[in-house]
Amino acid sequence: MDKAAYLDFFIEIIKRIETEPAFKVLPPHWVVERTFGWMIRWRRLVRDYETRIDVSKAMIHVAMGGLVLRRITH
Repeated sequence: MDKAAYLDFFIEIIKRIETEPAFKVLPPHWVVERTFGWMIRWRRLVRDYETRIDVSKAMIHVAMGGLVLRRITH
């Protein structure tokens, strides 16, 4: 939490509404899940094979950069 406060991040935990009778999509959840789905397309990111966090972070940057490039060109 200290790192998040230092970087001016706001962390909000969204709880389910138990009284809601039907399924209802909660807006902030799908953004993170969608991004994880995009990263799974890269075989190296499916499992955490890296022993160093900086290499893992670099692979995430490469995957997201590839996604942006593909979207720009199409």
